[in-house]
Amino acid sequence: MKTIELKTNIMCGSCVAKVTPILNETVGETNWKVDTLHPKKILRVSTDKLNEDEVIKAVEKAGYKAEKVA
Repeated sequence: MKTIELKTNIMCGSCVAKVTPILNETVGETNWKVDTLHPKKILRVSTDKLNEDEVIKAVEKAGYKAEKVA
């Protein structure tokens, strides 16, 4: 399994709650986590089948932004 790391604007528990249904559906319930304490609010996704762009689209569908970590 590969790990995708993305910088997001998911800031708090309430934000995480908003993206949870979409990320659970897209990547699986236990395959993602947002580090809201990290300055870049890093989303880590473990996946075998998705690429970065598909994960970014899922986050955007929930109303948030995600981009590749520079």
